[in-house]
Amino acid sequence: MATFLFDDIIFGPVKSRRLGVSLGINLLPTDVKVCSFDCIYCECGFTPKKYSNKVVLPSSAEVNRRLEQKLQEMAADGLSPDVITFAGNGEPTLHPEFSGIIDETIALRNRLAPLARIAVLSNATMLHKPKVFKALMQVDDNIQKLDSAFEQTIRTIDCPSGDFNIQKVVDQLTAFQGKVTIQTLFLKGTFKGKKVNNTTIEEVDAWLKLVKHIGPEMVMIYTIARDTPVDTLEKVEADELDAIAQRVESSGLKVQVSY
Repeated sequence: MATFLFDDIIFGPVKSRRLGVSLGINLLPTDVKVCSFDCIYCECGFTPKKYSNKVVLPSSAEVNRRLEQKLQEMAADGLSPDVITFAGNGEPTLHPEFSGIIDETIALRNRLAPLARIAVLSNATMLHKPKVFKALMQVDDNIQKLDSAFEQTIRTIDCPSGDFNIQKVVDQLTAFQGKVTIQTLFLKGTFKGKKVNNTTIEEVDAWLKLVKHIGPEMVMIYTIARDTPVDTLEKVEADELDAIAQRVESSGLKVQVSY
């Protein structure tokens, strides 16, 4: 299936299924994906195993300049985003200046769009870095991925690079003490001839147990809505997502469902 890359540092504003009118910030290159995951459902396609050219990330000064310009343009038109979202072509917390960029973005938001939230969409692989953790504690919507409670399922769906330990990730998510949103994509299908399904009773039971332990302020559940790099994946039907959402609500947690 066709996938795409965001072709600018600042993109949008766009209507987000989960966040409202979102002005996006891409801290990764505009011509290649850079990520610590290689999710089989990623709209940006697969993560390259090797890079033919040196990867160049935008500087904090460039991000700040471009964001200020865009917010000023929107204000002149009488517009303001609901949320300023760090997303883009991979994992934003991989940027070496991530914490400083968050500080600068908060200052710009306070000055030019005081009603806007700041959100980060992350895969939770950089939470062991103190500066990243501290920066995420400062944003309004700290949204972290947890697609399964089973490490093997995560390795099949999310394909993490390097060392990955689900217990360490859960411990780091729990350390937010509730100032975190857990985001989970549910899907079915096959990949490389193997069945993929994180909606089974076993999967959901184990996942919900971990989510309750983490104690997030919200749980976001959703399914495939855009093209993916694998054409053997299936969207989960609305009634199944609703059933999972009801279980989350019954456990005392807030939940948001996107179909």
